[in-house]
Amino acid sequence: MPHILIVEDNRDYAATLRTNLEHEGYAVVVAHTGPEGIAAARAAAFDLVLLDLMLPGASGFTVLQRLRDEGIGAPVLVLTALGAEEEKLRGFGLGADDYVVKPVGLRELLARVKALVRRGGGRAVPNVARVGDLEVNLAARTVRRGGAVLALRPKEFDLLAALIRRRGRVVSRGELLREVWGYAAGAESRTVETHLATLRQRLGGGEYIVTIRGAGYRLAD
Repeated sequence: MPHILIVEDNRDYAATLRTNLEHEGYAVVVAHTGPEGIAAARAAAFDLVLLDLMLPGASGFTVLQRLRDEGIGAPVLVLTALGAEEEKLRGFGLGADDYVVKPVGLRELLARVKALVRRGGGRAVPNVARVGDLEVNLAARTVRRGGAVLALRPKEFDLLAALIRRRGRVVSRGELLREVWGYAAGAESRTVETHLATLRQRLGGGEYIVTIRGAGYRLAD
């Protein structure tokens, strides 16, 4: 049974979401403040986080950044009344997987939830991940090979971390543009290819990241 965390301060809205999601077969946990949401995400593994942005205690942006900084890779669907382009870009830049502006129809929301849960890559990603002979510490933002620290630029590390959070599947260039660089959906840029080339060089070879022609990229098995 997939597990979903709702972080929403409107208790009536959260209760309605919970009822409908449980009806669809999900197990649901609800938090009503930013700090409660962070604590809940640390305490258990979730297949999806539904995150409001206007929260007491800590904004949804802060919650999202904290989760990603700590290596918690569960997919995050931002569900908010804030619909300005800069807010959407900020959300994607911090690692959101989807961004939905309220009000939204229940059928559409459930379809988006289903798609993100099916896509997977969530449930807690450990702070320290291994990729071949690499040791990647997502919280400390360090990469080691044979005990030696590799010097990665910030965006290169963000790119590697995005692939680690979606380990086991192919990640499209568009997804990487949204998460790592905050590009709007549908944007075109060669920056992913450019950064991948330098990342592979710094890692010591191209065997760690596989290019799937016409689809995207994935970590090597």
